[in-house]
Amino acid sequence: MALDRMEALEARVRKMVDMIQDLKETNASLEKELERARAHLEQQESESRRWEEERADIRSRIEKVLGELDSLEALEEAKEVALD
Repeated sequence: MALDRMEALEARVRKMVDMIQDLKETNASLEKELERARAHLEQQESESRRWEEERADIRSRIEKVLGELDSLEALEEAKEVALD
């Protein structure tokens, strides 16, 4: 009777050790996956910042060109008024 209990306990302990080992492996795998996801997110954020900077630069250039066009139009209007 005691031997049966000891064998049952031993089997349960082995099963628990196997479960712990599986959990450790799963945890290690999930940690690697999380690290890859974090690296990917960091790369995406960096790319997003770069696109925002480029967008701001393009906006600035367009506003400058529009300002120059406005100045040319004002100059042309002033010439027309002077000729009239």
